[in-house]
Amino acid sequence: MSCSCGVSTEGEVSGCNNNGGCSTGGCNKMNVFDWLSNMDMPAVDTFDIVEVRFKNGRKEFFRNTDNIDFVTGDAVIVDVPSGHHLGYVSMQGELVRLQMQKKKVANNDEIKKIYRKATLKDLEKYDSVRKRDMPTMFRTRQIIQDQKLNMKLTDVEFQADNTKATFYYSAEDRVDFRELIKVLASEFKIRVEMKQISLRQEAGRLGGIGSCGRELCCSTWLNEFKSVSTSAARYQNLSLNPGKLSGQCGRLKCCLNYELETYMEALEDIPEVTKLKTKVGDAKLQKTDIFRKIMWFGYDGENTWHPIDAHRVAEIKEMNEKGVIPETLTLDELEIKDLSDVGINRDLEKMDKKFKQKDKGTNNPGGKKRNLNSKNRNRSNKNRSRNKNKNNRPEK
Repeated sequence: MSCSCGVSTEGEVSGCNNNGGCSTGGCNKMNVFDWLSNMDMPAVDTFDIVEVRFKNGRKEFFRNTDNIDFVTGDAVIVDVPSGHHLGYVSMQGELVRLQMQKKKVANNDEIKKIYRKATLKDLEKYDSVRKRDMPTMFRTRQIIQDQKLNMKLTDVEFQADNTKATFYYSAEDRVDFRELIKVLASEFKIRVEMKQISLRQEAGRLGGIGSCGRELCCSTWLNEFKSVSTSAARYQNLSLNPGKLSGQCGRLKCCLNYELETYMEALEDIPEVTKLKTKVGDAKLQKTDIFRKIMWFGYDGENTWHPIDAHRVAEIKEMNEKGVIPETLTLDELEIKDLSDVGINRDLEKMDKKFKQKDKGTNNPGGKKRNLNSKNRNRSNKNRSRNKNKNNRPEK
């Protein structure tokens, strides 16, 4: 497969000149992979229409009437109104038939033909013509500013035969550019075609890097622009910040629609509720995790959020609709437990048993022994006192 970046005048591959390869997409705008290129198709059923890519990813269909063998990336000379142009083969075979059906392009005589493969002389002439694009665009912007036209010039594309130039612009309202065409035709000595494009198409032609770190979808593969509304951001719980939701075109990002259907399916199991009534107080919805089916609620005056399952939220919602108010978000009724099993009461019971045993100890045999011992001590004390008295008596 040859490089779609083009071939230089010396016959070498031009390359993207962005410190990367062609696979990075730096210059392969709207590039496709022909997965049927290595498969042998019946010669009778060979589709004779080829898709050709021009500057900034613009593509058109041309008929290969001479049955020339092409390879994806070959430079070809094609027939255009009042002249010829140079492009690169981007797709051929059965995939072109499917692409035409998708874009609803009729296979009729209006499809122009391919003249031949581009020669080295054709490439040299085309390189010299393309060098006029930037100076012409800068000069045209000055003319637009002098005429005070409310339009924005985006790109200029010269034909390979250097007889016609297409000026791409964007504008919010209709613009009367009849005088502008006269000035451009007289100054550049060419036929002028003005083509208005949308802001999304403008971003696709210019290209760039998105907030995701990759090249813009509109400049690499996206060719159908669907309307994007702010409801897509609401369903995905995204903050409605225009600076974050807008792309380089100034419109809402196209990628907001990519996962919208998945979010819509996940939201079917989540009840629509903003407040739940409990005996503790009214709990307001703070946050929803769509895929985990968890909803966070918070009471007034509290900074704590309580995670509740979506099924439990649906139950409380039905109870509130019937006039029933649960105790809390997790309990319908408070359960009264027997306090005898509590650890504190057990300790009190142990203390009561201990003191009861002490009271019983005064009536047991051990207590009697203590009384006898006390009596014996008294008797011994009396005997000692008697002996002292005998010793103190005078002798006769």
